[in-house]
Amino acid sequence: MVARPGGAPSRTPTTFAVGFLLLDALLLGYSGFALGRPMLVLWGGACLVAAGLVVLGWRRYRRLMTDLERARREMRAEVESIRALLHGKNLHN
Repeated sequence: MVARPGGAPSRTPTTFAVGFLLLDALLLGYSGFALGRPMLVLWGGACLVAAGLVVLGWRRYRRLMTDLERARREMRAEVESIRALLHGKNLHN
């Protein structure tokens, strides 16, 4: 994923992939029905399912990155509290 300056990943590649897969699904399904070729309709359905999987994967990725960032903040706060405790005991480590 492409990261933005704020650290959050960009949504552009995911949006492009989903849009491309949905367009493929639409065009394959339409041409399959128009030409009477069921395999094209099947591949259109496969593209539709793939677009859904990309969306689900993106949502899972965002949730995991949010959890990871929260855990980093908690760990940073814990380290700072240990530093303050050591500094209060005059143990400058």
